[in-house]
Amino acid sequence: MSRRHRAARSVLAVYALGLGLVPATSTAAMPTAAMPTAAMPTAAMPAAAMPAPLPLSSADWTTYHYTAARSGNYAQATHVSGPLRPAWRLTLDGAVYAEPLVIGGTVVVATENNSVYGIRGGAVVWRARVGAPAPRSTLPCGNIDPLGITGTPVYDPTSGLVYAVAEQAGTFHHRLVGINPATGVISISREIDPAGAQPRYQQQRGALTVTGGKVWIPFGGLAGDCGPYHGYLVGSALSLRGALAVYQTPSAREAAIWTPPGASVDSAGHLYVSVGNGASTAPPYDDSDSVVELSGATKISLFAPSGWAGENASDLDLGSQGPALVGGYVFIAGKSGIAYTLRAGALGGIGGEVSSRVLCTSFGGTAVVGSTVYVPCSDGIRAEQITSTGGMHTLWHTFTSVAGSPVVGGGAVWAMAATAGVLHEMDPATGATITEANVGVTSRFATPTLTGNTVIVGTLTGVVALAFG
Repeated sequence: MSRRHRAARSVLAVYALGLGLVPATSTAAMPTAAMPTAAMPTAAMPAAAMPAPLPLSSADWTTYHYTAARSGNYAQATHVSGPLRPAWRLTLDGAVYAEPLVIGGTVVVATENNSVYGIRGGAVVWRARVGAPAPRSTLPCGNIDPLGITGTPVYDPTSGLVYAVAEQAGTFHHRLVGINPATGVISISREIDPAGAQPRYQQQRGALTVTGGKVWIPFGGLAGDCGPYHGYLVGSALSLRGALAVYQTPSAREAAIWTPPGASVDSAGHLYVSVGNGASTAPPYDDSDSVVELSGATKISLFAPSGWAGENASDLDLGSQGPALVGGYVFIAGKSGIAYTLRAGALGGIGGEVSSRVLCTSFGGTAVVGSTVYVPCSDGIRAEQITSTGGMHTLWHTFTSVAGSPVVGGGAVWAMAATAGVLHEMDPATGATITEANVGVTSRFATPTLTGNTVIVGTLTGVVALAFG
């Protein structure tokens, strides 16, 4: 897209005394540095009253890939007809790595500058600031500068809050906040690093999710795998009070839970996470290079490839792709090029897959429609059918640079060619590109959000919306 949206420059009075809400305005009309910031509750300051939940509709997108199962299937989208049209574009105060959300008609976008924006009609109506992000120069390794909010937030309709985690400069810790999506007020806040963790070496990249009355946050390491980091899945009560529930991968170090989709949640509320390479390159096994099923913070079952030791040694693990829930099966493909189907609820242990085949290296989140999984392969999206017996059959392969995490809606598959900054709309039956649009350069893990007849993409400078139908 080449045209920038010019939002109305008149300021709408939505400032609430003492709460620092941002006047509704376009970023062009008001420099980011001039924006007042929302007050963040601390132990010394009582939290704001919990908001009334917003009425939601089918147009809302409240979590990564639309559902807690990470299906990415937005069946309510207006059917695509004709070319994509520019709707609006905003330059924000930092890069957007998290997937945008839509809550009660408000688009919620988080940046690496630790800001969370509320946008309506292409104009900013509020902005919440969650402390200062960590400059890359202060971190032992990494590839995001500055490092702020990376994991996709989640909205919980019972509490009425958007939950997000922000890296904090100086003290090297991670802060979980609950934000009122109607006003931008930060209602509640707490530190979320588990006991024994060394936050300086941990990164919160995976999407947050809500199940069992808790918000769940995955942790891994920084790019470069430096220092004594571990994989964690941390659960906090929605009130952000009380003890944390913590699952820690038992590897001596590494074994991150880092991929952007975070945990996939099944109909029973069980969480499925993929785990990266760990310290062990020979027996005994350390639960790395795996898919783990959890009930809360308790491990229920696990799968690891029979060649886990060699994969750990070569950094060819399963941790790069989120588990896809397909009927009674779990589909997983990681860095080794081999894909697996597993039996949900009993993942099979070491070498206990239902089926496996050479497929592709895969990074990010899948989309699932019926028995078809749309896989973000590094050499182009694949549509993979999972049979009733757990076998795999490739329906099509794009053979292009379109390798971003796909979503499905409006009779199309949507995915980014991140390096080129081009959004592709593809035929779900063949993978052929129907149309495409330049949105600007994105992170490699950027994934579209669908709402009504609009597709929204976060970029390295802000957020873009295109209309279809």
